[in-house]
Amino acid sequence: MASNNQTAKATTQTADPPGMPIMVHLKEMRDRLIKSVIAVVVTTAIAFYFAEDIVGILKGPAGDIELIAIEMIENLSVFFKVSLAGGVVLAMPILVYQLFAFVVPALTSKEKRYIFTMLPFIVFMFLAGIAFAYWVALPPALRFLTDFFTEQAETQIRISNYISFVTRLIMGLGLVFETPVIIMFLARIGVVSPQWLASKRKIWVVLAFVIAAIVTPTPDPGNQLIVAIPLILLLELSIFLSRFVYKKRTPPAQQEAEA
Repeated sequence: MASNNQTAKATTQTADPPGMPIMVHLKEMRDRLIKSVIAVVVTTAIAFYFAEDIVGILKGPAGDIELIAIEMIENLSVFFKVSLAGGVVLAMPILVYQLFAFVVPALTSKEKRYIFTMLPFIVFMFLAGIAFAYWVALPPALRFLTDFFTEQAETQIRISNYISFVTRLIMGLGLVFETPVIIMFLARIGVVSPQWLASKRKIWVVLAFVIAAIVTPTPDPGNQLIVAIPLILLLELSIFLSRFVYKKRTPPAQQEAEA
């Protein structure tokens, strides 16, 4: 009896304090935020050097449109905004990894390997979304906005307004194109299943048109369809791919043993 009491007392003394787990999570969140900020600062400094070239590229889909600046610091603010946007694009693989590593609970060594394996696909899909926005979604949206009602008023576009619109569309679609990779990862570790995804089709269709309305704020249904249809196809692709990688979630201890 004495031995059992001593064992129980020792166990009580070595147990973690009730507040310990939340402090551990907060510390992890702080560390990952610091790493993300450092990554963005470094990549923004790199983009800063090429900011003028980036602005020239972003003006490409607008054709011969002349942009104007009507405030003293407008060009300067655009320069820094473009640098930051370029930095976020360059840092995206690191940001996505930090998000995965923090959000997904009970990551095992095997699940971490899945993240490293998927990083190239994350980069590819993000770049695919940027390319789709730049060459497919932007040209018709810009044509509609710049040609609308021009018989009554000449359209003059501020450079800050143009850059904000273009970067929002490009970044938004770049992030949305990550959907298949993220869902594949979640299906691989058993967080979502193909059956559950298929049951949410109607919700995703509505959400796709909501996202399209936010990303391309034009009343033209054609422009919204250009964005919404690829979003719906991305979900279908996610459901299809998740069938090949889906694995029922097993206890962490068993996953570590299998690793």
